[in-house]
Amino acid sequence: MHAYRTHNCAELRASHVGETVRLSGWIHRKRDHGGLLFVDLRDHYGITQIVTDIDSEAFKTIDSARAESVITITGEVVARSAETKNANLPTGEIELRARDVTVQSQAQELPLPVFGDQEYPEDIRLKYRFLDLRRERIHNNIVLRSRVIASIRQRMIGQGFTEFQTPILTASSPEGARDYLVPSRVHPGKFYALPQAPQMFKQLLMVAGFDRYFQIAPCFRDEDARADRSPGEFYQLDFEMSFVTQDDVFAAIEPVLHGVFEEFANGRSVTPYPFPRIPYRESMLKYGNDKPDLRNPIVIQDVTEHFHGSGFGIFAGIVAGGGVIRAIPAPRAGEKSRKFFDEMNDWSRQEGFSGLGYINIKGGEAGGPIAKNHGPEATAKLIEALGLGPDDGVFFAAGKEADAAKLAGLARTRIGEQLELIDPNKFEFCWIVDFPMFEYDEDNKKVDFSHNPFSMPQGELEALESKDPLDILAYQYDIVCNGVELSSGAIRNHRPEIMYKAFEIAGYSQQEVDTNFAGMINAFKFGAPPHGGSAPGIDRIVMLLADEPNIREVIVFPMNQKAEDLMMGAPSEVSLKQLRELHIRLVEPAQKS
Repeated sequence: MHAYRTHNCAELRASHVGETVRLSGWIHRKRDHGGLLFVDLRDHYGITQIVTDIDSEAFKTIDSARAESVITITGEVVARSAETKNANLPTGEIELRARDVTVQSQAQELPLPVFGDQEYPEDIRLKYRFLDLRRERIHNNIVLRSRVIASIRQRMIGQGFTEFQTPILTASSPEGARDYLVPSRVHPGKFYALPQAPQMFKQLLMVAGFDRYFQIAPCFRDEDARADRSPGEFYQLDFEMSFVTQDDVFAAIEPVLHGVFEEFANGRSVTPYPFPRIPYRESMLKYGNDKPDLRNPIVIQDVTEHFHGSGFGIFAGIVAGGGVIRAIPAPRAGEKSRKFFDEMNDWSRQEGFSGLGYINIKGGEAGGPIAKNHGPEATAKLIEALGLGPDDGVFFAAGKEADAAKLAGLARTRIGEQLELIDPNKFEFCWIVDFPMFEYDEDNKKVDFSHNPFSMPQGELEALESKDPLDILAYQYDIVCNGVELSSGAIRNHRPEIMYKAFEIAGYSQQEVDTNFAGMINAFKFGAPPHGGSAPGIDRIVMLLADEPNIREVIVFPMNQKAEDLMMGAPSEVSLKQLRELHIRLVEPAQKS
């Protein structure tokens, strides 16, 4: 018999009754029923119930072992009585009657329990992450992550992609987020950077003639944490393709994303492909952002024209000053009390806006200050234009276009949640396309890139030379699911003359382009194919599939919101010897007075 186990803790069935077996695992929980002691023994695979009586030597050993101690048990598989069978466990028809018990490792008193679903503070969970990972939900999330990655890899290979690995130590880039820098010992005063993404390398692979590349790529960015973004490092399905249009990129990745979501949807529906495509400006108008949650049926509408010269002076003044009015319908909100509308207004102020106007319709009668001052006839036209029912409501966001769009988008989400309009049993995908190539930087009073400087402008060189930069669109696209941006992507600008012109418009000289992007611009001068790609985030994909609100719950060893690893004590101080080897002298930050 094996020293530790003949079976795992999810393996035994009624067909094993009568056999002598050996199991090893952690004491998940104990239940003392007088003369009988029951133990749930847990390993990676599942749980088996162990039973022993007070007259057994095994009883004393198990009774003295704390929860989460690791033990090995040898005994006979016995059938449970009909009334004690557990249909929720794969092993629920049997139990193991313990004969011999060996304690492999005695657990100390636990800083957080493994059994149960109690919520614990983040610092405790992350400091003792090895215990947190033993909890069923988190353990299942990490297993799900592994299975999702395996499925993605298989599907990408099936689509004709080849997996390559790109460097981890590379050069710092002046574009994008803040780099993590790595000092060079053999080149004093010089630094490597950890890659924010394999962007340049994957494009160079296309120049090298590899055609269809992918990898499950680690990326490193020194940026703040968010619910859908891990500080420090994250993983993405990075891919690139040669001789492709935007349509070709979509056609290649949609079956992969649809297939993996459908495989792990657990009964939830998935948007069939081809996925809907929504132009950026349309998305900003209808949904108030460029990552719309299409499970929410609310569509924002521009109603600026309705308030020219309106009796509602506040809105009339905003419109006269060049502002806009956006309407956010609230289906059946008229059935709510006035408190619902007032709380929405209060919420908007807490978000930093001046307020959220509304019209409340009850039994076909429009109420509230806006309806009263706007006038019955004008209000009726407005309600008709919006297609509102006799017991609907509508909220209004007013101001400069960007501010009104932002408030309207946030309000759309909150109304959808408050009125329970969002179907949790769907995965709704879409592409956001036709991003503007450039935008006007109000702070620096100049035209700058709005999204990705290495994208191909629609119309190529001719557009750059003949059109207003703010009217030029790019072959840039985002893939969005349930309001979560999974990735950005683009058809790349592979022609040096177009790249120089695009950067010139944004205020960069040819010398600056040659210096900052030398590796890529030089390669393009030796024959580069048209190419494009994207990089859906692995962490975000798993977060959606696991139905977790925070990305931390699907990462094995995440850092906290301050980019600290509380378990390993990183970042940490290093010795003076190490600093000398790296030719580094520390400069302490100035003390605050």
